[in-house]
Amino acid sequence: MSEGPLAGTTVLDLSTVGPATRCSRLLADYGARVVKVGPPPKAGATPLVPPFHAYSGQRGQQRVQIDLRSERGRAAFLRLAAAADVVLESFRPGVVDRLGVGYEAVRAVNPGIVYCSTSGYGQTGPYAQRAGHDINYLAVGGYLHMSERTAEGRPPLPGATVADIAAGGLHAAAAILAALVARARTGEGTYLDVAVADGVLWMLSLYIDEYLATGEAPGPGHYVLTGRYACYDVYPTADDRWLAVGAIEPAFWANLCRLVGLERWIDHQTDDAVQDAIRADLRAVFRTRTRDEWVALLADADTCVAPVLDIAEVAADPQVAARGAIVEAVHPQRPPFRQLGPLLAGTPRRDRYELPDVTTTDTTALLAEAGVPGDEIEALLAEGVIA
Repeated sequence: MSEGPLAGTTVLDLSTVGPATRCSRLLADYGARVVKVGPPPKAGATPLVPPFHAYSGQRGQQRVQIDLRSERGRAAFLRLAAAADVVLESFRPGVVDRLGVGYEAVRAVNPGIVYCSTSGYGQTGPYAQRAGHDINYLAVGGYLHMSERTAEGRPPLPGATVADIAAGGLHAAAAILAALVARARTGEGTYLDVAVADGVLWMLSLYIDEYLATGEAPGPGHYVLTGRYACYDVYPTADDRWLAVGAIEPAFWANLCRLVGLERWIDHQTDDAVQDAIRADLRAVFRTRTRDEWVALLADADTCVAPVLDIAEVAADPQVAARGAIVEAVHPQRPPFRQLGPLLAGTPRRDRYELPDVTTTDTTALLAEAGVPGDEIEALLAEGVIA
């Protein structure tokens, strides 16, 4: 039985990749019953099985396979939707309506449904039908422009799918949770149009609002968080590793300067005329010791200094261990292995998680639970409408 604040909530997830799948994983971690809905495999096709390290994406989820292009398949899906709380989809705008499983069709059988469409640019506007991925949404929202340039002058590639995760997945999850709270009060469902590009605008609100209010267009190096001052930067060490320095507050900056022997710069933290000189001095001094030597001296001394860790170091980090972030996963077809557990506040924590066998489905069991007669389920199986 599901645990957590969303226990008893059923989510039908029509997505396969991107922001919506990030959202449904989060909802499952909060205890929702997430049912992934996909098409049956084509005759003779080899089933697509994700690599084992991707199994965390199916944690706490069930699977059904239904051909939504079939009239009987659509009817079967609507039987499931009639008992669901949330439908989540990420097709291009208009596709679910053409398939007959859009918001109006689902609302006809379930007026309380919270129906969330996630897309790159939203259901309306001149970009609605454009294809895109994380980098595209970061580009049109200003994120890439605000990032410090590489040596050749181009915006850098982010090291994570920031738009998919934060501007899309978390955006969708927050909207769904708010809609469920409203439904508990009013009894009414709703339709949610979640656009990843809209979420990027929210992430860039500090700079966009500044421009709208002042007419001054910010860019890299304009602000403390985008590289204007030496107190907020990344520096190489003697072992060719890196330190992240975020000593924004004057007290933290003063602590740092004293500990590295650069007291002369304490009163010049935000003096634009000497930032190049401060950076040069910091680079020179940080090159005199290894990364971990500097961390031992600075990290616990109120300097806002942290090591830049690679992924193997992250997995072995004592703070990660203390927070219980890594758990054991058990899969029917593999020996136990480790993966990240639920991480956000309020998600239930365990040391061990059983993962579903992604080579099987829960289609017949869930349709039977929804009230579809056994002979009808057998007929749907025989016709290839479900699997």
